[in-house]
Formats: sequence, C-alpha cells, structure tokens
Amino acid sequence: MTETHATITPGAPVFPPGRYGRRREPGRRRPALVALLATALVAALGLAAFSMYGKYGDPAYDAQVITYTDITDSQVVVDFRVTVPAGGSATCVLRARSHDGAEVAREEVTVTARPGESRAAARHRLATTARPFIGEVVRCRQAD
Repeated sequence: MTETHATITPGAPVFPPGRYGRRREPGRRRPALVALLATALVAALGLAAFSMYGKYGDPAYDAQVITYTDITDSQVVVDFRVTVPAGGSATCVLRARSHDGAEVAREEVTVTARPGESRAAARHRLATTARPFIGEVVRCRQAD
C-alpha cells in the first residue's frame, strides 16, 4: 500500500521518504534578467561587427579588371582600375590562374590616384610559373 498525504496534488508522483533526498522547489524565472543579458549580448555583437566592418570591410576600395593581355607561358599583363578615396592609394592583390584553376602567380601592387581624383588605372605584368588562363584582382585595401 502506498502512502498518500493531503498536501500532494492528485497525479503527482509519490516518492518514498528519505530515498531520493530533499526535493527542490521549482526555480523562480527572471525574464527581466534574461532580456537584459540578451540585449547586452546583441549590443556587444553589433559593436564588434561595426568595428570589424570599419577596419576590414571598407567598400571605398573597389577594383575592376579592364583586360588581361600578353598571355605567354611565363606572364600575363593585367589592366585594372581601382576606386579609392580622392587622392588616396590602395594595395591590390593580383593573381593569375591556369586553365585548371591552379594559382600560377600572386603579387601585391600599390596604386595611387592623382590628387583630387578617386579612380586610378594601372597595368601590371605578372610573372607566372606556368601558362596562365586568366589574370584577376583578388581584393584591394588601403595602402600601408
């Protein structure tokens, strides 16, 4: 026969006394604290994203390949244009790839715009280790 008490609600499990230790009362929920912590986390992540975008994601440096010519077994000439802040300069990474997609050359080139202009055109010869299929600008960033 099981022991029942008047304080136990119907349908609740009855445990033998002293067998499982003292039962804890259900914890009190703190929705205001959870909301405050969530808001602080979102604010911290937003601040980190904003600072990283300012440091690494500046869209002011945009490059366009105009053409790539003079393809031989050991070189390709890349003509490209870079948008920079007026009178500024950019360091661009150029690369050449072979027909199978392997990288056969990579160089960093610094391009400077004339005073008052926001575009700079450049031509650079990449020396390659095999016959290139394409010459391209990988990315540009603010010059050091």
